[in-house]
Amino acid sequence: MRNDHVTLRSTSVFELLAPRTPAVPVQVELRYDTRDPYAVIAAFRTGRSGWVEWVFARDLLADGLIADAGEGDVRMRPATDDPGVIVLELTSPSGHAMFEASAEELADFLDSTYDVVLPGNEHLWVDVDDAIASLIPNDMG
Repeated sequence: MRNDHVTLRSTSVFELLAPRTPAVPVQVELRYDTRDPYAVIAAFRTGRSGWVEWVFARDLLADGLIADAGEGDVRMRPATDDPGVIVLELTSPSGHAMFEASAEELADFLDSTYDVVLPGNEHLWVDVDDAIASLIPNDMG
């Protein structure tokens, strides 16, 4: 585990796709924190003060840049008609959303995470004792 934790942030605009209507630009902040080195957070701006966050595996982002990836509520793939565009699908009990994003911007963000934590070295950044302590209620003992 390391003590020199880093948080990377990158802002972008994804296009929200809906049937029979023009795409709607949505501000998105991508975050990567070495305290959770396996994950990426995508925070979607939902209005003047609202954000909705989705957490997914950094490996899913890497895989989704080159092929269909994801089996649950987050799926990614290159667009069939434009390899410079990535399609991101989010599914929850309250609905389904589909976005298009720049493959280059996503790849640049992913590369910046690799500059901080190389793939396969994530375990070096995880503090198992802290993780276990966060799962145990404070009143036990």
